[in-house]
Amino acid sequence: MGEEIRESALAETNFTPEKGEKFLREIRADRATFIRDHAVMAVLGMGVVGMVLAFIGSDHVLIGSFGAVLALIVRGLWLYSEQMKFRWVLSSMRLVGPGGRQVYLLELEKVRRLFGDIQIITKSGDKHLIKHIAQSEAIVGEIEDARARRAKRAGH
Repeated sequence: MGEEIRESALAETNFTPEKGEKFLREIRADRATFIRDHAVMAVLGMGVVGMVLAFIGSDHVLIGSFGAVLALIVRGLWLYSEQMKFRWVLSSMRLVGPGGRQVYLLELEKVRRLFGDIQIITKSGDKHLIKHIAQSEAIVGEIEDARARRAKRAGH
């Protein structure tokens, strides 16, 4: 009678190597980076809410600021288990991410660090975000090195 609701495949990364493709590394969200990112958001949220409430002359600056911090704590607790499931695979040919996302290294326009995350922009303008990564600067370097090696092999 009723259909079974299946868990979302959003967090699943299915990496099946193509011919000649080599696995280089797995990229996963880092717990400490996730906590740090949310702590920074909480402090910024507290400050912004406090300033807005003070600007409009509210008598509830402290409670409003505290509410912003609580809201971001709840957000972090709600998203934690989902974010920790996400993983990306860097291979000699492409980046494969959750939910069927994949980007061939030769299609990368820009790879950069964005706070504790890594932003990937393709030549066609698609953007992907690998969130809450420890040592994101080193991983950006690894992705760029893999892209350079791939371009050399392809004769670009």
